Amino acid sequence: MNTVVGVSFKTAGKIYYFDPGNLEIKTGDNVIVETARGIEYAEVVVGKKEVTEDEIVAPLKDVIRKATLRDREKHEKNQKLEEEAFDICLDKIEKHRLPMKLIDVEFTFDHNKIIFYFTADGRVDFRELVKDLASVFKTRIELRQIGVRDEAKMLGGLGPCGLPICCATFLRDFQPISIKMAKKQDLSLNPAKISGLCGRLMCCLQYEATTYRRLKKEMPNVGEKVELEMGHGKVVERNLVKHTVEVDIGTDDNIEVDVDDLDD
Repeated sequence: MNTVVGVSFKTAGKIYYFDPGNLEIKTGDNVIVETARGIEYAEVVVGKKEVTEDEIVAPLKDVIRKATLRDREKHEKNQKLEEEAFDICLDKIEKHRLPMKLIDVEFTFDHNKIIFYFTADGRVDFRELVKDLASVFKTRIELRQIGVRDEAKMLGGLGPCGLPICCATFLRDFQPISIKMAKKQDLSLNPAKISGLCGRLMCCLQYEATTYRRLKKEMPNVGEKVELEMGHGKVVERNLVKHTVEVDIGTDDNIEVDVDDLDD
């Protein structure tokens, strides 16, 4: 077993494990860690805990130190520099007439590298852009093409529910979403109603998919014959949320019955 802390580099970002050593670290603390791309400033989102070898990516790196006031000031300065770098990169993209959309800019804490995130319909030859940016910033430049879901996560916004989108607030990893999840929940299959800001199926379709799958197994199908105290009838509609079915018993009006009241 290994003692680790989980850190994140962005709001709702992925969690990475590091060895806290003898440092007294708790959730909410800011720390300085060494990553594959350099020294980084991060937030502890998972306090000290024991994990197995299978849960970590070897080699497990150490937390260098708890962030100091000077570290925090440098991090805030980097955020301002990222805004300036964003505007500079936009001008360079326009100058080179490249078919790409700049989404975000990220400085590593030690300024060892600047990463520019962008979207594009296809491959983009940005070699001249990289040279231009390197001549301005005098450090390593990386341009990283991302997908539409990552774009939404970085930019944020309000979802159809009126709340900030899940991926930008608390959803750390994207999960596969299928149209079957919408069908299982008897939702409208109108793409405009079940798609998020990214244009893909909404992540929240997965939240209740397991529950709906279980409820459907517990309830009779539409068209199935059921036995009631007043006789038999046929299910014409079912309400998964209320756990009821509407039954046609041959009268003018259908009756609503709780599934638990159906005779086995």
